[in-house]
Amino acid sequence: MKFYQTGIAFLALILLLSITAKAQRGGINWAKDGYQYYSSSRDGGIMEYDTRDSAKKTAVVTKEMLTPQGKAALTVNGFAFSEDGSKVMIFTNTKRVWRYNTRGDYWVYDINAKTLKQLGAGKPESSLMFAKFSPDGTKAAYVSGHNVYVEDLASGNISPMTTDGASRIINGTFDWAYEEEFDCRDGFRWSPDSKLIAYWQIDARKIKNYLMLNTTDSIYPFTVPVEYPVAGEDPSSCKIGVVDISTAKTTWIDVPGDNIQHYIPRMEWTTNSNEIILEQLNRAQNDSRIFVGNVSNGTTHIIHEEKSDTWIDGKSRWNGGNPVGWDWLKDGKSFIWVSEKDGWKHIYTINTEGKEKLITKGNYDIIALDRVDEANGFVYFTASPDNATQAYLFRVKLNGSSKMPERLTPKDLPGTHSYTISPNGKIAMHMFSNSYTPYESEVVSLPDNKHISGAHMAVKKDAKNKPEFFKIKTVDGIEMDGWMVKPTNFDSTKKYPVVFSVYAEPAGLTVADRYGVGRNGLYVGNMADDGYIYMAIEGRGAPAPKGAAWRHSIYKNIGIINIRDQAMGCAVIRKWPFVDSTRIAVHGWSGGGSTTLNLLFQYPSLYQTGIAVAAVGWQLSYDNIYQERYMGVPTDDAGREPFIKGSPVTYAKNLRGNLLYMHGTGDDNVHYRNAELLINELIKYNRQFQLMSYPNRSHGIFEGEGTSLFLHTMFTNYLKEHCPGGGK
Repeated sequence: MKFYQTGIAFLALILLLSITAKAQRGGINWAKDGYQYYSSSRDGGIMEYDTRDSAKKTAVVTKEMLTPQGKAALTVNGFAFSEDGSKVMIFTNTKRVWRYNTRGDYWVYDINAKTLKQLGAGKPESSLMFAKFSPDGTKAAYVSGHNVYVEDLASGNISPMTTDGASRIINGTFDWAYEEEFDCRDGFRWSPDSKLIAYWQIDARKIKNYLMLNTTDSIYPFTVPVEYPVAGEDPSSCKIGVVDISTAKTTWIDVPGDNIQHYIPRMEWTTNSNEIILEQLNRAQNDSRIFVGNVSNGTTHIIHEEKSDTWIDGKSRWNGGNPVGWDWLKDGKSFIWVSEKDGWKHIYTINTEGKEKLITKGNYDIIALDRVDEANGFVYFTASPDNATQAYLFRVKLNGSSKMPERLTPKDLPGTHSYTISPNGKIAMHMFSNSYTPYESEVVSLPDNKHISGAHMAVKKDAKNKPEFFKIKTVDGIEMDGWMVKPTNFDSTKKYPVVFSVYAEPAGLTVADRYGVGRNGLYVGNMADDGYIYMAIEGRGAPAPKGAAWRHSIYKNIGIINIRDQAMGCAVIRKWPFVDSTRIAVHGWSGGGSTTLNLLFQYPSLYQTGIAVAAVGWQLSYDNIYQERYMGVPTDDAGREPFIKGSPVTYAKNLRGNLLYMHGTGDDNVHYRNAELLINELIKYNRQFQLMSYPNRSHGIFEGEGTSLFLHTMFTNYLKEHCPGGGK
């Protein structure tokens, strides 16, 4: 349910810069010394760049080297080097799995031997997932057909490490819910000594299928099954195995508790090859326990536990939601952890005996953990203590002695900054934008943030009709951040229509000072030129750096508190002298679609027009990991009550205004059942509305020729018809 318009381009750019050496993803790969990095080149090869000299670049792998005999050159979709740098693994011919292209073909180019070989001989085309070198560089492991394989790079011999993989027994990767809600995709890890592989096994055999109906791709309709555990249904069983690659024998790690009633969102090796470390979350996701597992006998012991009255997020604590990796300190005697336990999202160290120390101190949240520089004794992180719509780089001493964080980002560049810091902590890729300054990137030295190469950062001074940021306080005493773009040639003596962009759930922000904010990608034309005030306001529950109480106040109240904040904010804005209170529109997608419906139904006197896309109309129909995290586990009528109370279907009978509803029938995320439940309720009470169904389109509704233009045109025409622009 994580789809919203504002900031999508920004997130894509940040993802590009934050990726390290992951063969399945590509992006920037740092060299060991932290001064050089590798990136795929436009001509199809791989280049080495020196951050200290922008003119210095070396072709490490050329297009010719990546051209198999008698075939076209490989397209480099991702790459990774072996530990000694003598081999490079190429990810190509990729295919989409749910949201991302995580299946494909893998090839290995041996730089010394000058040979190019494909992995997985005999496996189906584009069937390999998450291939990676063993630490000693002699082997590669990958997943195919839900089994884990190891391939000897010299001989090409392939050995199955698991053989029970099937459609519902998933080894080395994950089911839909784990991937969507924990960002777990790569499900196996090489041991430091290259002799063992630790892997997840997901048993989804008891998960019921949601059957999507395809009526267009053959003469007779057929169903497309997706294993999908809805709220209230048990999740998939999950366990961790460690396989000896010489014998293919698996030792199962004895993690306490029922395998069905817990999740394991993170697992890695410790710094030795006889121990793994993992985080276990109970099903309600309010009890986090860290275990160390002994590989020799499969036993575990707990070293840390944290409980919450609301939830403990196993995903958003880590940068970009990426759960891969574990930040070890002192040669494996302690590690970095992130927690909201004191009311703010802070960085801690925890030793292997469970003793913890707070590293970031004060009433502020970290936004992202950017680099642990143990050699120099610092930890770098993104935060914005004074303005929740912005983001800057800070650092504190790793020993916890810093009383205040040291800001490294220059103060003359207000907006949103991101840094990808090199392994040596001395160099960073720096990206900056704000609401009126397009994205720029540069290489800087740290900690002085001194420019080395790339664009010279500067705020755009000639920006016209730029978004205006503001704060409002509601009747409930809630202060909300907002932005608005006023009409071109705005006349303060006239009254204009307002169009709100909403999301208002824990998975995303709409109010952030970064480039692209204030633009409506669904509108054909220019909203400002057409006389609209376009705006967004951010209420409680949104993942803004305003403290845990702000974010967690919506526990068991999604669809209630977050909706009231939006509505009460609207009530304030309707009174502004230049706002036409008879022309108030709202729109959103996915969680934003749910918010749109709830606003239209629960507060019909405030909004006249709504456009909702792919909304969760009935919370009990959405997946258990997301919905139960924020709403509790609905095991009885009392547990189901908050879900029902917060669902748009419950209030559909109150519709008074104009509603356009759009949904793809092939949506494997927010199923079309939500649309039909909503439709039935609107029919029951004779509430007239306009419906647009998109056959076999997924959650993003982009597949098929002409789809996006059609959707955008319908959005625009409906808005113009029912909420016409222009001052009066």
